[in-house]
Amino acid sequence: MMVGSETVVDRYQSLMNAGVPIPPFIETLTGIGNRMARQAPDAARVRIEFAEFVGEIPLVAHNASFDAKFLQAELQRVGRPQSSKMLCSMRLARRIYPNAPNHQLATLVRHARVAETGAYHRAMADAEMTAGLWLKMRPELKATFRLESVPLDLLQLIQSAPCQG
Repeated sequence: MMVGSETVVDRYQSLMNAGVPIPPFIETLTGIGNRMARQAPDAARVRIEFAEFVGEIPLVAHNASFDAKFLQAELQRVGRPQSSKMLCSMRLARRIYPNAPNHQLATLVRHARVAETGAYHRAMADAEMTAGLWLKMRPELKATFRLESVPLDLLQLIQSAPCQG
């Protein structure tokens, strides 16, 4: 999913056939079963399509440090090391919403009154809700600190700053 300064501008979604069985725990968590995976495009094709979709655009993920390791490994498999910045909605939310009950995506979506767009732990739904949270936090920073804009470099600094408390 590509997010501009105020809206989602593009989306990419695909299951992929990695050629290995999906464990029952993952099937229960995500709703993605072995039949779905067998019918999906080959993993290498999806990796390439995703790398082309992302290019060098900065990525936002909730708990990005977890996703970054997997993403880097998957892109290296097709000779496309990640060249984009990775930003973390969870780290930023810890600084913007220090009084939230916790900083899990579902909790923050409710806390910030972001629309729930589907089942959690499904890539597109999680991406949609992460984008909604990200888009909600930027204007809050602008209003709170009377900023004209909130550039990505500033967001990187904020997400790296020590948390309150």
